[in-house]
Order: sequence, then C-alpha cells, then structure tokens
Amino acid sequence: MNPVQLFINGQSRPAADGATFERFGPLSGQAVTQAAAGKKADAVAAVEAAAKAFPVWSALPPGEKRNRLLKAADLLASRAEAFIKIGIEEMGSSGAWYGFNVHLAANMLRDAAGMVTQIQGNVIPSDVPGRMAMAMRVPCGVVVGMAPWNAPVILATRALAMPLACGNTVVLKASETCPATHELLVKTLNEAGLGEGVVNLVTHSAEDAPEVVSALIAHPAVKRVNFTGSTHVGKIIAKQCAEYLKPVVLELGGKAPVIVCEDADLDEAANAIAFGAFFNQGQICMSTERVLVNEKVADALITRLKAKIDGFVTGDPREQVHIAHVESRRAADRILAMVRDAEQKGARAITEYRVNGTAISPILLEGIAPGMELYTEESFGPVCTLERVKDDDEAVAKANDSVFGLSAAVFSRDIGHALTLAQRIESGICHINSATVDDEAPMPFGGVKDSGYGRFGSQASINEFTELRWITMRSTPKHYPI
Repeated sequence: MNPVQLFINGQSRPAADGATFERFGPLSGQAVTQAAAGKKADAVAAVEAAAKAFPVWSALPPGEKRNRLLKAADLLASRAEAFIKIGIEEMGSSGAWYGFNVHLAANMLRDAAGMVTQIQGNVIPSDVPGRMAMAMRVPCGVVVGMAPWNAPVILATRALAMPLACGNTVVLKASETCPATHELLVKTLNEAGLGEGVVNLVTHSAEDAPEVVSALIAHPAVKRVNFTGSTHVGKIIAKQCAEYLKPVVLELGGKAPVIVCEDADLDEAANAIAFGAFFNQGQICMSTERVLVNEKVADALITRLKAKIDGFVTGDPREQVHIAHVESRRAADRILAMVRDAEQKGARAITEYRVNGTAISPILLEGIAPGMELYTEESFGPVCTLERVKDDDEAVAKANDSVFGLSAAVFSRDIGHALTLAQRIESGICHINSATVDDEAPMPFGGVKDSGYGRFGSQASINEFTELRWITMRSTPKHYPI
C-alpha cells in the first residue's frame, strides 16, 4: 500500500479533516494507494502557500532558477525505477511507458531551465516625443495545474515546468487515479531545492473533485490555470475560469486520423499506425483512432497491420508484453461497449481480439459509420477503425468530420502532396510520415475545436504563463492640455 499525503509549503500533511480515499489497481483489483482526501480548506491552504512563496521564487535570478530546475531534472531521471513501480501498480501500463514518461519529463524540466533567459520584452517605437515605451513579460502569480493519469509524469511535469520557469509558483491538483505517482513527482522537485511552497500538491477523492477544483479556481491568488483531460471536464473548467476572468490552457480529447495515400510506404504506415493506436493501450490523447486509406492500397495495408498486431503480446506489464492493462474495469467496460455497439451496427473486427479483465488485445475495426458511438467518440483504449476512401478530398472530409482536432498524420512519398493535405486537416498537430503519437519539450503542443485551446511547450508557454506589461519612461517634460 502506497501512503500519500498532501504536500503544502514543503511539508507532507493529512487532509484538514483527516479523510482518505483508496486507489484500486487494475492488476490486482485491490487497494494499492491510500491518499489524503483534500477538500476546500486544503485547496485554499495550498494556494496560500504558493502565494507566500511567489515573491521569493519570482525574484530569484534566472541563473538560480535554471540551476534548481536542472537539479530537479537530474533527480527525477534518477528515480525512474520508483516511478515505474508505482505507475504499474496504480495504472497497469508497461514499465517502458513509465520509463519513457520519466525520460521526457526530465527533458521538459531541462528545456524549461533553458527558457528562463528567453522571457524577454521589447522596446516599442512611440509617436510621443520624449517617451520610451517597453513591453515586458512578467510572472503572473500562482498557477494551478491539473494533470491526468494516462501519462502521469509527463503531463504533471508539463503542468508546472514552464509556469515555474516563467517565475510563477504552482499548485498541482493530482489525479485521483495516480496520487502516489504525482506525490513522488512533487516530493522529488522539493528535494531538488526549488523552495518551500514553490510546488504544492492537493490530492482528493473523485467525489470531492468539484469542490477542490472550484476552490482552486476561485482563489484570488490564482492567476492562471492549465488542465489536461477530457473535453467534458475541460468545458466545466473553462466555464469556471471564465466566471473569474482567469486564462486557462486546455489540452483535451482527441480522435486522431491518419491519411494513407496511394503512394505511401505501407510498411512505414503500418508500423506507425500500430504504434500510434496501441502504445499505452491507446490511452494517449494523440492515439491513432481512425485510418483513412486509399481504397487501391487498403487490402495491402490491412495485411501489414494484421501481421503487426498478431505479433503483439497482451498481458501483465511485469512480464514482456507489448499491450498491458487499461486503467480500470470501468474503462474496460466502456471500451468494449463502444466496440459491441459498432459491431451490432455493421462494423466488423479485422483482427481477433481477446479480453481478460482489464487486459484487452488490440482491436482493428472496418465498416465504421455515422450512428455508431465509436465513429464520433474517443475510445481511449486499444481500438482503431479503418475506412476506405476514393481520393484526397474524401480522406480530408472524413478526417475533419470530428469535433476533435488534436493530432493527425499523413503518409505519402510525395512530401509536397502530403504537406498540402496536412494543411487542409483541422488539427493543432500534424505529422507527415510518422505516427500521431509524438512529443518534444520545445514544441507548441495543443489542439483546436473540442480538443482545447492554448499551447504547452517552452516558447509558446511563455505567452500563456506571463503577463505582458506596457511600461514607459519620459526623458523630457510633457505638455498636458489641462
């Protein structure tokens, strides 16, 4: 059992009322974590601790911020095994996935460290004689970050790395699915010497989430919010932030399409689709959900995909497997209900799939059509659909026939042709001849439509997590009309 407490002002502490909740792991079905069930009072305490730390952290020289963030990155990287152990227990994915999480998260901190001297302003030519005008980027104050469970270290680190680099202090609202993982991250940052109150952690039960989130957003010291998660919850958070006139960065759901052109390298496309659809059991916002393949090469692509998928081993992540467990029985039931709905309405499974509790082998479906839940909704599981298209126009129309717009991909040997198609796809991210699942710390990451707004990623994040101030200086007396 992993015991987890709140982390506020550099100290672990129980919830104000002593309440706890349990996280049941998908592998054992047993409680693997007992965590403090924070409520409004705890959320307020975390914000107040961050607000108290803000004047000190924001005033640190950039070189000192950089050194502390680099130390945090190194310490995080050194604890990969601990994150892997807890991640497997709490969420049931593979050690390779959680190891990758730690690797990328450490790079995010290093990239953020390098950005502390890139928070710059500029001198603006003024029409007023004797006046010098400047635009300056300055820290906002307290930033609330809300991270999900599916990429627990990456997304929690992303929620705080650039806000910290910009001179803000942070409250991380942990996911109730992985409180021990998020606690380990926050404790690691604190041990690296960021400073008391610079990063704080609030854990809570699922039923207390609305109370905690509302308290965090409403607090006057909170100046920015970022949220990664479902579109449904993101819309609720956006409304609350709007009520308090607080900017928010939202990275929400996805239903990433892949267009496979007639001239595509089908081996490369099959490898990328299989990876993009089934890595981490499809529990990635960028996961490949829809394959739109030119009908002239569809059968050849299917042959390659079946061969690839048939080689995947599904099972216990503590063993040598390609596909592990989804995060809960509830998730497994939801995924399978969507698949059965599609099958009952005419879709057919191209591959034979197996279900063992929360372990679901890869599912590739053909014959998907409007009216099926799987046509419009994000599966967030090891499920991918394939549609045959006649030409580019039909492929683009189907790619854009979605409320989501996070990631996409195009496969063609003609790069110019692929770029033209990519520019027609409504998505925040599009990859040519590579998988929809991809990320790098410096890149502007985010979506359009119901996939959210705002951008994570070093340079882009500066605009999200700083205030732009206009400051003037006069060198001569000014004449006033009255």
